[in-house]
Amino acid sequence: MKRGIQILLLFFSLAICAQQTNIDTAQVVISGRTNNTEAQTKPYVIMISTDGFRYDYAKKYNAENLLRLAAGGVQAQAMIPSYPSITFPNHWSLITGLYPSHHGLIDNFFYDYKRKEAYAMNNKKNAEEGTWYGGTPLWALAEKQGVVSASLMWVGSASNAGGMRPSYYYPYHEKFKPSEKVEKVINWLKLPEEKRPHFISLYFPEVDGSGHHYGPDSPETENAVHLVDNAIGELVQKVNDLGLKNVNFIFVSDHGMIKVDGGAPLEIPAMLLDKNRFDFYNSQTLLRVYVKNPAEVKAVYKELKSNKTNDYEVYLDKKLPKYLHFATRDDRYDRIGQILLIPKAPKIFLEKDKKTSVGKHGYNPKIVPEMKATFYAWGPEFKNNLVIDEFANINVYPLVAEILGLKIDQPIDGKLKVLKETLKEKK
Repeated sequence: MKRGIQILLLFFSLAICAQQTNIDTAQVVISGRTNNTEAQTKPYVIMISTDGFRYDYAKKYNAENLLRLAAGGVQAQAMIPSYPSITFPNHWSLITGLYPSHHGLIDNFFYDYKRKEAYAMNNKKNAEEGTWYGGTPLWALAEKQGVVSASLMWVGSASNAGGMRPSYYYPYHEKFKPSEKVEKVINWLKLPEEKRPHFISLYFPEVDGSGHHYGPDSPETENAVHLVDNAIGELVQKVNDLGLKNVNFIFVSDHGMIKVDGGAPLEIPAMLLDKNRFDFYNSQTLLRVYVKNPAEVKAVYKELKSNKTNDYEVYLDKKLPKYLHFATRDDRYDRIGQILLIPKAPKIFLEKDKKTSVGKHGYNPKIVPEMKATFYAWGPEFKNNLVIDEFANINVYPLVAEILGLKIDQPIDGKLKVLKETLKEKK
């Protein structure tokens, strides 16, 4: 009997290994796409996101390449993530110029009551289904206007959101090392002019992973910062060696990171455990509550508020501060919920028998500075030696569109005037 169990365990282990090694790492190429004549004369933009790269990491950990490149170009004191300061919402805000409540990715995990379907960031079917995503991502905007684009693992880039996928992309996985991603970008830029992408989006997850597992002040996070910094230095050098004209780089992150109080977490209020009355969605730094009977909302809110501790705030969704753009008036997809419980950093909500990580994000970046992200830019289109104030991440979209000469074809929240000063005047 014991022998049989051992054999079953062996088969199970082999099956798991097979699943991990059978991840599809192949590039997807959309056939028939070419740059139009005008596009072939346009600048190039390589937009790089390093997940969880806090606004102060480059200086804190002496990221030599990024500090040198930013000093010669444009660097912001910080970039302000959209609320909540979570990965999927902010990557989609960066690439569409919309707040999460306006583009629909309001969390990494949520339920759509109109669709009667759940979205999960780690669900491949969700990730590649464009109807979940509002707005027009930059690659779709470019492709519609005859500009070839490419993407390496950016949120939503394997979907048909906005009507068009990038000409070249990879379904999400974490098999490629940073140096391998650099080679793939260089290979794109070696393509003939008519096939060569002029907008490339590139994603690195390593810093976020280390920040979660070990905390923002750990040697592991420092090593991850240097890993990405070395990749950026390698990328820039290899791009320079190609001799292409007018290649511009924008380095961003989606949010920062803070060490949380995992040893003394906040308990989920007992009344919310009644599944007949409530659904709740807990990202630990934000607890969203959906009250199934709308007539109960005000009474539930009052009860939650009267029983709360000083470690968190309770808001009716419609009463959330306007500057967060996360209230009922903003919720175009009705996905947020009617009541929000917001812990005060470094506190988190944690369900019974659930685990948490050392580092977290998701808090209000206007109150918790550790949530702030990074913005650096350099290249022929950008001014030199310019330091700018903090700004909201939705404003990156119109900046990229301006560099590439793309006409924005639908309303967005970002404004070109916010970052117009970073660009050199046209001769």
